[in-house]
Amino acid sequence: MLFTQEHEELRRTVQSVVKKEINPNIEQWEAAPPFPAHTLFKKLGDLGLLGISKPLQYGGMGLDYSYNLVAAEEFGRAECGGVPLAIGVQTDMATPALARFGTEALCKEFLVPAIQGEMVASIAVSEPGAGSDVANIKTRAKPEGDDYVINGSKMWITNSTQADWYCLLANTSDEAKHKNKSLILVPRDASGISLSPPLNKLGMRSSDTAEVFFENVRVPRRYLIGAEGQGFMIQMMQFQEERMWGAANAIGGLQSVINATIEYTKEREAFGQKIIDNQVVHYRLAELQTELESLRALVYSTCEQYINGGNPQQLLQLASMCKLKAGRLAREITDSCLQYWGGMGFMWDNLVTRSYRDSRLASIGGGADEIMLGIICKTMDILPGKK
Repeated sequence: MLFTQEHEELRRTVQSVVKKEINPNIEQWEAAPPFPAHTLFKKLGDLGLLGISKPLQYGGMGLDYSYNLVAAEEFGRAECGGVPLAIGVQTDMATPALARFGTEALCKEFLVPAIQGEMVASIAVSEPGAGSDVANIKTRAKPEGDDYVINGSKMWITNSTQADWYCLLANTSDEAKHKNKSLILVPRDASGISLSPPLNKLGMRSSDTAEVFFENVRVPRRYLIGAEGQGFMIQMMQFQEERMWGAANAIGGLQSVINATIEYTKEREAFGQKIIDNQVVHYRLAELQTELESLRALVYSTCEQYINGGNPQQLLQLASMCKLKAGRLAREITDSCLQYWGGMGFMWDNLVTRSYRDSRLASIGGGADEIMLGIICKTMDILPGKK
């Protein structure tokens, strides 16, 4: 992918925000979560960073997805995973469907302030019994006159305690499970919504995550995103950008881990020589960098096909491969690099240790590795028992 001067200017803008507004606060936000989403998002919104690929008519920049990719990669250089994750939820998980399929009135009411950073958005899909198995969700939005009445719960919801609205996937009919779902925008202040205490997570400590309960929550049917019964299909489309964003974000973070490990092993000595002078160490770091460049090439190639209107089936395959490779490589790089930090690698606040914890989510959230493998097999026409 060839980046223009505009791409590089955007890259420098995000780098500056990460350096000045995010990294100086990471230790505080990790120790006393959550980070203040409304405060940070307003700063990002003022710079246009929450609407890079969103339509001009709603306050976005109207740029193609390659610019989003650049921003995702640079946000990945933040010294934790929780804050970039929350930003990605706002830009690439909760708002793409609204921008593409929402009515003008709905976009003006909710998308515009989300782009401006005046509202925090959250995507509410996963449930206690339906994580990667999206089709098995039980939350129901029953049509009742001009309203939907929503009952159910959503689990592991990022941004949930600070959100102003949720992009909710719910069953709206008794049709087959791939045809009975709809995406509905649900304001956080709607009567009947309650939250669990913040969930105690392995990583992503600075972001807020909770279970969200809906008890006879009534919202207008005009808050429907797209057509009724098309929610599963629309959410699968929304997952495409989420998976590309996540893979690009991982590239920035993993590059930081490798760079920090090189610097540390240049300084630390054992048995009379620098750690990095051991051939097994510098060869391994070279191997990890090569693997990271392979992921970068895959992500960039996928993005190019996406913005140029590539074959949908091939894009589905490639985006799934990006997600799979990013999650597995994150585990490999952080584990290998942590080893070279020795005892310091076992300390809680170490950058590499934090990345080791935070990046583990990449192989679970947004579709587990096994789901990605199933999608890839389907697109290759090699599912067992299928001809």
